[in-house]
Amino acid sequence: MVRLLEHQGKDLLKTIDVQTPKGEVASTPEQARDIAERLGKPVAVKAQISTTGRFKAGGIGFANNPDDAGKIAGRILGSNIKGFMVKKVLVEEKLEVKKEFYSGVIVDDSCKVKAPVLMFSTRGGVDIEQVAAEHPEAVCKTTVNVLEGLTPDEAPRLIRSLDVPSDLADRLGKVVHGVYEIFSKYDARSVEINPIALTSNGIVYAVDCRIVLDDSATWKHAELGIDYPREIGRPPSSLEKTAWKIEENDFRGVAYFVQMATEFKRGEGYVGFHGIGGGGAMIGADALVRSGLKIANYADTSGNPTASKVYRVVKIILSQRNIDGYALMGPVIANQEQWHHAHALVRALREELSDRPNFPVVILIAGNKEEESKEILKRGLAGLPARIEVYGRDYVYNVDHVAQRMKKLVEEYIKHGPSSR
Repeated sequence: MVRLLEHQGKDLLKTIDVQTPKGEVASTPEQARDIAERLGKPVAVKAQISTTGRFKAGGIGFANNPDDAGKIAGRILGSNIKGFMVKKVLVEEKLEVKKEFYSGVIVDDSCKVKAPVLMFSTRGGVDIEQVAAEHPEAVCKTTVNVLEGLTPDEAPRLIRSLDVPSDLADRLGKVVHGVYEIFSKYDARSVEINPIALTSNGIVYAVDCRIVLDDSATWKHAELGIDYPREIGRPPSSLEKTAWKIEENDFRGVAYFVQMATEFKRGEGYVGFHGIGGGGAMIGADALVRSGLKIANYADTSGNPTASKVYRVVKIILSQRNIDGYALMGPVIANQEQWHHAHALVRALREELSDRPNFPVVILIAGNKEEESKEILKRGLAGLPARIEVYGRDYVYNVDHVAQRMKKLVEEYIKHGPSSR
């Protein structure tokens, strides 16, 4: 998934005539000062990063004049907030807020719903989970039929169920309907406006918004300029960007890769992790961690990917400097034909490990074409100087044994070095 920046989300809201505070994006203190001067009123200066909790982290400031806006922007720009380097700030008019509301739509994946759920609350500006727990009477929601969508009159009707006056419900309804419109049009996983503000002069504004898009649909929205549609809580590394290109251009199966650590030394027990099967992959990763090893990355190739796709993922995993081993953990009886993984492993390992004596490799692979896959690995990896162990379906329910073998090989590799057996 990918989280849009606040100003990007507001640009989308403007296309459907949802009112947002006047403002512009700045990348220098001078630009921030000029924007504040043009606005001619007190402003909010807001860091544009894809995370929540900016105010408490010092990413939002308020200025009464252009000079103060420039100073605040100078403080925020270039700072590191929750792991994100701030490159842009949004400078927008400060509103005289009379009342705050909340609206959002999420995908409910539960077996009883499996549909978008639209929510509204008369208490905005705080987490909706907190409001729902402490003031359930202030929250209402409805499940939306994706085939029929949300009609313009449904949103005001939902709002009126919380005893909001009809005139205000109609004005709020336009914003709430816009939330679902953006959600549907841009293939979102969630859209939230928090708060929706009613100003002292009776105008309704979308003050802040959070929009998270489905990464599988970003190709349909090239105008958004998304180059890495993953939400990982920090800027992507160069390896993660490279790995995404594999997925972006090849929809045959899954090739997921994210780094869990980027700065570590050889001998610290970090292994390159490669899983098969979603939940099965997590079971394998958990077993390695419980054994005392550390995960340099989390990768998953499932859904019957081609050998070429798996090969590229293995190459990326092994390109991480200073890892002390490689573990393919597939504790599932996979319905995909596993010999594609076997062919990919043979080519990648032969290219990467010919000059890494005693490098630990543990492979757990099971499912269709399992025996053929093990034979491909046995023949294809013969003669490599690495220490390679291959396990099949007998260890799907004994993944701790495989993890312990990985740990043993890594300890020997660290203790004796790559040059001795």
